[in-house]
Parts: sequence; C-alpha cells; structure tokens
Amino acid sequence: MSFDYDLFVIGGGSGGVRAARVAAGETGAKVGLAEEDRYGGTCVIRGCVPKKLMVFASEYSGMVEDAQAYGWDITPGAFSWEAFRGKLHAELDRLEGIYRRLLANSGVDSFDARAKLVDAHTVELSDGSRKTAKHILIATGGWPTVPEFPGSDLAITSNEIFNLDTLPESILIVGGGYIASEFAGIMNGLGVKTTQFYRGPQILRGFDEEARGVIAEGMVEAGVNLRLNTNVVSMREEGGKIRVTDTDGKEQLFDKVMYATGRAPNADNLGLEELGIERGRNGAIVVDQYSQTGVPSVYAIGDVTDRVNLTPVAIREGMAFVETVFKGNPTSPDHDLIPTAIFTQPEMGTVGLSEEDARAQEEIEVYATTFKPMQQSFAGRAQRVLMKLVVSKASRKVLGCHIVAPGAGEMIQLAGIAVKMGATKEDFDRTVAVHPTMSEELVTLKTPVRTA
Repeated sequence: MSFDYDLFVIGGGSGGVRAARVAAGETGAKVGLAEEDRYGGTCVIRGCVPKKLMVFASEYSGMVEDAQAYGWDITPGAFSWEAFRGKLHAELDRLEGIYRRLLANSGVDSFDARAKLVDAHTVELSDGSRKTAKHILIATGGWPTVPEFPGSDLAITSNEIFNLDTLPESILIVGGGYIASEFAGIMNGLGVKTTQFYRGPQILRGFDEEARGVIAEGMVEAGVNLRLNTNVVSMREEGGKIRVTDTDGKEQLFDKVMYATGRAPNADNLGLEELGIERGRNGAIVVDQYSQTGVPSVYAIGDVTDRVNLTPVAIREGMAFVETVFKGNPTSPDHDLIPTAIFTQPEMGTVGLSEEDARAQEEIEVYATTFKPMQQSFAGRAQRVLMKLVVSKASRKVLGCHIVAPGAGEMIQLAGIAVKMGATKEDFDRTVAVHPTMSEELVTLKTPVRTA
C-alpha cells in the first residue's frame, strides 16, 4: 500500500518539530506535520522561553539597590510592562518563524490545521482533507487545567499571563509546583503585590525537602506572601477585581488570579478512543519504552505521554523515535538522572534523588552547606544559598545534587554530567576548587552533616 507520507506528525512543539526535521532531513523520509496553533509549542510560545525572559526582567529590580551598594550612582526607574511585552512578543514571533523555516528547509510539509486520527494510517485535518501515513506521531503536549469551583472561570493560567494588557497591582497565584512558584517570584520582582496559596504544607512537593525550605524562605524574604495549607473556596467579580474566599474563611480582593495547579495531556478529540489507543493516568497516551502505542503505526512523545514533562526530554524522545523507526536502531529514551532547573527566586538546580528518596532505598551520607553569597552579602541583601550532595554509603556514588543559588541552573547542567557518569564523593573531592565561586562548595564539603 502506498501512503502520502512516511511520517505524519500531529503537533508543532519542540518534540514534534525535532522528530519531523530529523526524519526528513537525515533519513529522506517524506514527512507532514499539522499544528493548530503556533509553532514552537508550550516551551517557545507560552512556557520556558517567555517565562525565562520574564525572570530576567523581574530580577533587575534588586540589581539597582545592589549597584548602589557597590558605589554606583543609579536611581531606580519604573518598569514598563508595555515596552517589555512588545519586545517579548516580537521575540516569540521571531522564534516561531525559525521553527517554520527549519521545517520547510528540511522538506517537511506543514499544515496550519488541527489533525485527528481516522484510522491507524490516516489523519483528517480541520479543513476536511485527509492524509495517509505509514507512521503517525502524536506530539500534542499538555495544557493547564483549572479545577471547577464557584467563580473558577475568572482565573487565568500560565497561557494568558504573557498576554496581559496591563500589569496588575495585585495577583493571587494558586499552586505549589514550579510554575506557580516561578511566577510568584516573577510577579513579585516586577512590583506586583503577590500572594501565593498552596494547599499543602510546603511548595515544590517531590523535590528535596531542605531545598524546598530554603526556596520558600527566600521567596518570603523577597516579599511574596506565601500562604501554605490554604486553598480557594470561591471567587466572584467585584468592581473589576476578584474577591477570593479561602479555606481559612478570609476574603481578599485581587486584580488577577492565576491558577497553576496542574497540566493535563492534550489528547482529547484526537480519535484515540475509536482506534482503541489506551489512555492512562490523567488522560495520558500510554506508550511502551519505544514511545509506541497499542496501535503499532501510532507513536506518541512529550507531555502528551506524561512521562517526564520537560522540553529537552520531548526532544530526546523524538530523536529516539526516529532512531527506532527510521534508522532501524531501536532506542529507548533515557529518563534516568535528568538534571533540571527551577527558575524560582532563589533559583534551584537539581539532579538525582532527594535526601528523602535516597534514604528510603539505602544508607546515605548527606553533605551540605548554607551560606550567604559574596556578591549579595556585600550589598546587604543576601538570601541563603544551599549546596548539597546525597551520597551512597555503600558505593560512594553521588545519588543527588541540589543547589539553591543565583545561577543554579547553569551549575546543575555541569554537575549533572558528573552525577550521570556515576561520580563518587571522592571524585568530587579530588577536583580542585575554583575560587572564589559559590559552586566550589560542592568540592570542599569534607564531613557529612548527617547520615541515615
């Protein structure tokens, strides 16, 4: 049977675009791709890229005071959301253009349309046309969700935060994950009166407990009104603002309420159920270690599979898919020991096991230090920094590395190489310190602070 395409990709985000480009450019496959919204997906259009630019913008507020402490005659000015937003959107437009050109230059046929599966080898586009393909790859990502409660329709999500007409005077951010915590830091840094509700006892559940504590402490010190064990009961509009009633029975007015309490795989209305493609927890598409669904010609990668929801992981899964299907080299994406950064303020970098998870599986030693970084300390504005290694007593391998510090994301990328290679505590010890730096503490931690 002949097909229109060797591969048809549904979704033009980081994972789908990479798979399409590599399959077309490196193996000569005939590839089509459909995207109903903007090319670049969550990461480029409404995720990591605009968020990091907003983090940069928000950090300048503290720099003026620091500069004054260092002897610079600088006076603080006002932040213009309009000026920043215009540049932000221009940059996102530029990046989307690059994604479109990369596809075109690789010989991929792009369709600005929604696509859904008709059968194991056919997709139907929203214009009614149908395309057949030997293989179909679903890379439709995830989408923020807001729980149902009275007034829940008044909430915005991370999707809308980049497109606000004006910067609110006050905002409530609901959630305790990295998206909620990052935006609490961003909005606070931009001069917005920021409150964060989290229904649990501490933000950033699942990450190292000590690191979570240092981040929460730093956020509160910076001016975020962090309220733990607190949730929204109801919201109603009142004079252009939103009146929020919380679980403590308190009422408060906010200009905006942003929900970041979870994301769901974007897998509804794709025709999966009709084909018998299984969906699991949270609606994710169930795949095997080669990203293959129960229908052999259909694969899925990225956040829609709800494995490890990170852009570089989706790209890796896309590459592994091409190796497996188009290069005859069965490759399973490696989800072990993935370094990651959380751009909270203070920032966190982490790789491997938290102290709690490591303790649950074997006997460990914990090496850690907290201190005030020299640059900020000199300026009299110092949030605590944490450097921490979790080490196996038996093998001496570093099982986890956790950094809370300015530039932690940059540091953990390099520490991640060592941990991935299986470095021992003694390997770290043998490395000469780079002085004076914050990260030198990782190679000068001599005695464990505790064993478990």
